[in-house]
Amino acid sequence: MIKEVSEALDFLDSPNVNGAAVVARVQGAGPVEASWRTIPGERGSTDFVRFFFPGTSGKSSGGSSPTLGIIGRLGGIGARPQVIGLVSDGDGAVTAVACALKLAAMAAAGDRLPGDVIITTHICPDAPTEPHEPVPFMGSPVDMRTMNAHEVDPAMDAILTVDTTRGNRIINQRGFAVSPTVKEGYILRVSEDLLTIMQIVTGRAPAVFAITTQDITPYGNGVYHLNSILQPATATAAPVVGVALTTETAVPGSASGASQFADIEAAARFCIEVAKAYGAGRCSFYDANEYRRLLSLYGALRHFQTRGRSDNE
Repeated sequence: MIKEVSEALDFLDSPNVNGAAVVARVQGAGPVEASWRTIPGERGSTDFVRFFFPGTSGKSSGGSSPTLGIIGRLGGIGARPQVIGLVSDGDGAVTAVACALKLAAMAAAGDRLPGDVIITTHICPDAPTEPHEPVPFMGSPVDMRTMNAHEVDPAMDAILTVDTTRGNRIINQRGFAVSPTVKEGYILRVSEDLLTIMQIVTGRAPAVFAITTQDITPYGNGVYHLNSILQPATATAAPVVGVALTTETAVPGSASGASQFADIEAAARFCIEVAKAYGAGRCSFYDANEYRRLLSLYGALRHFQTRGRSDNE
């Protein structure tokens, strides 16, 4: 995916890029159902983009193959005027757009996947920044509930959420790492199928990053979050896995010049390979029988998908 990642990095690194331009670029690569929408917020606006690739036996055509969602999570691709250029936080969008370019090119060549694939992200070249420990984060023009409303599609049967996860000391190696599967408040075991695909794609031992209960609760509840990578899990019953772009040292999300081409390319290639396997029934995000056993033993944990009790309760 060298061509697609290079193209995404190049045209997203602009103060004038918007949803319309991204949609037009992907449509130029091959057949795709694409749309975009500008959503205003308290600190500006952003353009949400959505790409839909129908599968040969996907649900959109009456088939039974499951639908994979790929979400490019970020606050913004730029922090202008404070920072000139594509920022580290923008790599989630870069990965998502590169995946869309690749699937469009594959469809043009006649390579359609078995299952439907939905890719969403948002495009904001002038997002705000905000303080965070150990390094500053990128903020967003819109709140997390709005992001989830436009990025988490009810048709997604499983979700890969790709996010730059460099501003921490939790995962200390360069490349990308995956999270345990999160489903309706449960942090489940890491998918063995995803680990297998990861080691095939990278040629290295798979990497997993640690998450806590705090990380799978909604933003705005007053507790610390590693970052927003698992926020889509608060808005769906589908299993969600984070795909984190990582570094050995803590890198601010608002830093320019921090995008690592090879890491983005590997993460994007991983997402495409998961899409192939998941739609073909060769990749499971979680063990359904074990999940039912957990529910019978401990009950539902969907309250972790909410902001919880108020301070007065």
